[in-house]
Amino acid sequence: MTASASAASSPISGRRAFLAGLSIAIIGSILFSAKAIVAKLMYRYQVDAVMVLTLRMMFALPLFAAIALWKTRTGPVLAKIDYLRIVFLGVIGYYLSSFLDFLGLQYISAGLERLILFLTPTFVLLMSFVFYKRSIARLEWGALLLSYLGTVFVFMHDVSTGGAHVGLGSLLVLCAAISYALYLMLSGELVQRVGAMRLVAYAMCVSSIACIVQFFILRPAGALVQPMAVYELSLFNAVFCTVLPVCLTMIAVVRIGAPTTAQAGMVGPVSTLFMGAVILDEPITGIQLAGMMLVLSGIYLLSKKKA
Repeated sequence: MTASASAASSPISGRRAFLAGLSIAIIGSILFSAKAIVAKLMYRYQVDAVMVLTLRMMFALPLFAAIALWKTRTGPVLAKIDYLRIVFLGVIGYYLSSFLDFLGLQYISAGLERLILFLTPTFVLLMSFVFYKRSIARLEWGALLLSYLGTVFVFMHDVSTGGAHVGLGSLLVLCAAISYALYLMLSGELVQRVGAMRLVAYAMCVSSIACIVQFFILRPAGALVQPMAVYELSLFNAVFCTVLPVCLTMIAVVRIGAPTTAQAGMVGPVSTLFMGAVILDEPITGIQLAGMMLVLSGIYLLSKKKA
């Protein structure tokens, strides 16, 4: 191959690699967003948030433990204080956040749930402003305003059509988003030393154990006997909506970078809205679409500023 031919093929191969990484990020976002749909399907079998979360993490724990063991063998030795921090992050970032999320999903639509969770980057920004005195530019204030205004639109729509508990459900999911934002803010320094995949695997193991312990405190062991459909949905939730999207997101970050991966994640609320319509018969209205576009526009502006 001549030098000119090699130079011509280099941009093409680079473009293909970028598109492959972008596709991986989009697939990961869609799969992770689908957990709300799976939870809604499980609630039809008269199970509660404790059961949904416990079965999800029971099936996910062996997979995350295997990843953690693999990363432990290839990564640096950690100090005891690092493990204590990981335990704390696992409790607030995955156990508490997931528990509040599944509790809220009992009362609100999957589309509203995903939209509220998508505000997490804005909460990280506000926490950095409050705790670390980080300045916020006008563009970022505008992004926050667009995001919150869009969420209010969808919330007001669901309040008028979704019953008396929409406010409670929205508050629970909002607390879940804040909890996860706190995890993201506090994990920044640790992820540099531990590694993103290793930290996530450790934190998910902690979360899984916390969920299982919580179950046996609140429920008798016999409550684990459920219809086969519940186990099938839980297995799908654990593998395809938890472990796989986490791994795909980490691969995408390596290939195309964190900012682009975050922007690709904006497909999450859109996919949830349409999956909810197709699978759960949740209606899609003009107000919902307008609110969703405002939220996505705000997050897009925020991600461009960070990039």
